[in-house]
Amino acid sequence: MPLQHVEPRRLYRQIADQIAGLIAAGEFKPGSRLPAERELATKLGVSRASVREAIISLEIGGLVEVRIGTGIFVTASAASAGARDRDVGPGPFELLSARKLIEGEIAALAAANASEHDIEGLQQNVKRMEANVDNFGDREDSDRDFHLRLAKASGNGSLELVVEGLWAQRAELWGRMQKHFHTPELAQQTIRDHAAIAKAIAARDAPGARAAMRRHIARVVQEFERGLEEAAQAPKTNGTSKAQRGRRAILPTA
Repeated sequence: MPLQHVEPRRLYRQIADQIAGLIAAGEFKPGSRLPAERELATKLGVSRASVREAIISLEIGGLVEVRIGTGIFVTASAASAGARDRDVGPGPFELLSARKLIEGEIAALAAANASEHDIEGLQQNVKRMEANVDNFGDREDSDRDFHLRLAKASGNGSLELVVEGLWAQRAELWGRMQKHFHTPELAQQTIRDHAAIAKAIAARDAPGARAAMRRHIARVVQEFERGLEEAAQAPKTNGTSKAQRGRRAILPTA
């Protein structure tokens, strides 16, 4: 069953379905390493970014495991792969693109409309993230609270609901992939991003707040792409070293 070119319609889902089909057919057996990202992209006639998004979808579905520094390995049996038709919704890059657009404008509105209480709440939130930088659960809660507070500060209740919906989708993605890309430096960068957004809002700088939010989410996109590329391009090995296993952590917060 050779790989086939796909139509440019919900590309990541079509790519994921083709790879899942090959897993179900036994072309890629549990424990085997998938071809390199570049090879998959060439054979499918799609971009490497689309392949990366498909790999995330497959990992959420439990069919593959991304091992940073080693590669992408099949984890599910052929029978398990039969569940591939379940649509897991928007891909992570779709979600981040939507958040960059929507939350950038929310930040600009918050700069114009935030009360002093809102500004103080955002600043206190940044301090909580700093205090809990080594605690993923607490930092994640503070991260979500920051973005929801920002939406509330915009003065538009409908935007609050939009952000809640976006974060509900985010929880599905991040909650089932808490193992990639994390370093203490990236955690600190997220805090610095939030501090820059809060500072622009306190200064009533709408363009600055919009730009700070967009930079923040663009950075997360870059971290996704970098981490998945490292795994997808890793050389074939017979196992994972202790150092490589030690790099498994959690996703960057956003």
